[in-house]
Amino acid sequence: MSQHPSDPFLAPPAAPAALSLPRRGMRDTAHGPLIPPTTTAVTGPQTQQTPELAQRYELLARLGVPTATSEDFDELARTMATQAGFLYGFVNLFLEKQTFVGLHQPPADSGYVIVGRTMSRDHGWCPEVMARRKALPLHDVHASPRFSGNQVVDAVGIRSYFGAPLIHDSGTVLGTVCVIDPEKRPLSEARRLRDIVIDAGVQVMDHIARAPVR
Repeated sequence: MSQHPSDPFLAPPAAPAALSLPRRGMRDTAHGPLIPPTTTAVTGPQTQQTPELAQRYELLARLGVPTATSEDFDELARTMATQAGFLYGFVNLFLEKQTFVGLHQPPADSGYVIVGRTMSRDHGWCPEVMARRKALPLHDVHASPRFSGNQVVDAVGIRSYFGAPLIHDSGTVLGTVCVIDPEKRPLSEARRLRDIVIDAGVQVMDHIARAPVR
């Protein structure tokens, strides 16, 4: 995949070299650039907001939900990914960027792509989950032309995705939970995997509901 200054996953000069993703039936080759990790906390609106984004920030503040990395959300992402048998799991708040307040991924020395804590709002499949307000099961992203062309497919080498929305009782969609993996899954597994991420979304919203209301 060619890179130029506008590439969404172009690593800064100081970032480590790209890690390779093992590909079935092939010798390991560089499959995409490293997504540079970041620990910068998103603490509030930094740009001009849409009404939807302003409502999301207002609700998160009222609920007392931090928009920075959370060990509790990391644990929920790990449990979800482990139950599904996926390499990556995310608890994702849609702020100025997709912000992974919960993240599970392979160890840094595993040979798999290491992702950061944020991503552009229009990358990946979570924007589709936000728009449709229901779960999106993709047992093989290449099985659907609509979903096969995606920056994440190229950069991380993803073949399967299962995501569900985080919807507050007020109707506001706060973000998503999702799992991704470089291996496709049998269609027969789609319902079980969809139910895992839906259940994880319920757990995240239960956790949010227990946060101290301001």
